[in-house]
Amino acid sequence: MATKIRLQRFGKKGKPVYHIVAADSRSKRDGRSIERLGLYNPNTNPASIDLNHDRALYWVQVGAVPTDTARTILSYTGVLTKKHLLDGVKKGAHTEEEALAKYEAWLEGKAKQISTVTSAIEKTKADAAAKALAAEKESRAAKEAEILAKNTPEVEETVEEPAAEEAPIAEAATEEASAAEEAPVAEAATEEAPAAEEAAE
Repeated sequence: MATKIRLQRFGKKGKPVYHIVAADSRSKRDGRSIERLGLYNPNTNPASIDLNHDRALYWVQVGAVPTDTARTILSYTGVLTKKHLLDGVKKGAHTEEEALAKYEAWLEGKAKQISTVTSAIEKTKADAAAKALAAEKESRAAKEAEILAKNTPEVEETVEEPAAEEAPIAEAATEEASAAEEAPVAEAATEEAPAAEEAAE
């Protein structure tokens, strides 16, 4: 029986969650499995992996073939690294203590790498949240200013009308013009009056 380490899909539509299982290669993807080894959730950032290292290492050592995605997960969690070091112990390349020391050093380096990536992701999220908050404050201030301008009554400025002051001047000008027109008529009347008196004599 050919055994594979592969993923079984579960979860909602568009948000899959995968079980890492050891299963017969002839069974269906979501069919019967021999053993469940862990859980892989790609919906988080970074993706969360919960794996039973000892059992995964056992299945790799007895010849279970991981799929491409499962191999990436096993490499990321250090299962394949530990298998490689233990194979070196069997061949006499180094002792078991040296292999375990190298594995612990690898785990520490991997933990630092993961923490660096996680802190960078958190910093990016914090910066994005701060920018969104600043934009929201600006938008709210603009809306408040707009509402204040809309609700503040407009003060009408009283402008003195020049026509009211110029009206007496215009009336005086018309009176002077009419007096000027009447003056020649009056002079003519006075000239006619002596002429009429002389004619009567």
